[in-house]
Amino acid sequence: MITLTKTAAERIHSQIEKNNALALRFAAKESGCSGYSYVLDFAETQAADDLVFVQHGVKVFVDEKSHKILDGTQIDYVTEGLNQSFRFSNPRATDECGCGESFAVQP
Repeated sequence: MITLTKTAAERIHSQIEKNNALALRFAAKESGCSGYSYVLDFAETQAADDLVFVQHGVKVFVDEKSHKILDGTQIDYVTEGLNQSFRFSNPRATDECGCGESFAVQP
């Protein structure tokens, strides 16, 4: 299951509406120095293998392959001073690179 904090859901909802999208697409791709990175995009359509999670009125699509890596992840939206960003709490992540852009999981 993928969960959203209320703050993240509010931010995602406004961006989905602004971009006339159907949902948020959340995925993991191989990259970075630790192995994987998080990918957020807007979904115009739902793929056949998408798992659908709805929280606070926001739909999140995750493909089956990414779900194995992202299951249990909570997405938050935080403000620190002038900076705003999404923050991911992934219980499957075993390590993160120093810059926080990529993460590792157990095989």
